[in-house]
Amino acid sequence: MPEKMIIVGYDGSPDARAASRWALDEAERTGAPVQLCCAYEWPTWSPAAATVPVPAPWPDPETERAIAGMLERAAATARLSHPRVDVSTSVAHSGAVLTLIERSAHASLVVLGSRGHTAVGSLLGSVSVGVSAHAHCPVVVVRGDSDPAAPVVVGVDDSNCTPPALAFAFTQAAARGTGLHAVHAWTPPDNGEPPSPRVSEAEQNRHLAALVDAWRDAYPQVPVTPEVVTGDPAHALAHSSEAAQLVVLGTHGHGAWHGLLRGSVSQHLLHHSRCPVAVVHDLAHV
Repeated sequence: MPEKMIIVGYDGSPDARAASRWALDEAERTGAPVQLCCAYEWPTWSPAAATVPVPAPWPDPETERAIAGMLERAAATARLSHPRVDVSTSVAHSGAVLTLIERSAHASLVVLGSRGHTAVGSLLGSVSVGVSAHAHCPVVVVRGDSDPAAPVVVGVDDSNCTPPALAFAFTQAAARGTGLHAVHAWTPPDNGEPPSPRVSEAEQNRHLAALVDAWRDAYPQVPVTPEVVTGDPAHALAHSSEAAQLVVLGTHGHGAWHGLLRGSVSQHLLHHSRCPVAVVHDLAHV
């Protein structure tokens, strides 16, 4: 069966070009085709705004040609730099968030830049946040640097989206020939709180090791470093990103370990990570 495609949200901005390069490198490793997708909505005007000129008929042929030319130039560059990758382009006359979420149902991966700047189809922070929160496949937001000698970092809690995050992280580490750094951040209970089933740091370490060990047999070539840290998960993973080539975390986390994988953590990383961020979904909750 052919690989599902990798979809790149593309608007011609420097961040979109970085996302395209990341996706093409990934496609070379996996054999997946890549589609550069530009989604945009034509501007609308309120009839109450009497001073606003009447818009030109939609779709505007000049804008259509400009977008098609932008995508074709990007595709031509991709075919030169990555000749073994099947590259195609697509234009959608709808909002970027909804388009990319819908297309993610038939993709292996959606790759986005952290921001964009074009007047049509800008893929800026709100798009990366919206798509990463609701996509049907993993979403990678490309930002910062990606040192090929650095490990893959994965955030771990005891929620039901830790297994898919670990599976994705182990697969990435194996494909890249690097190690895996599994990070669990926790906050010990205050003195006045009732005792927790995992109140000690030693127990946290044992539980984290058990979660990671379940994957070691499938990926014996991946060296793993488990680490339990005390503090806020978002800041702990942002700190770990300084020495990582990719940070992986799940969504819809709601485990006893203070919700490591909640939306606030992913949003913090999408704005503060020093390397690309992969958001992996527990598909039972999408």
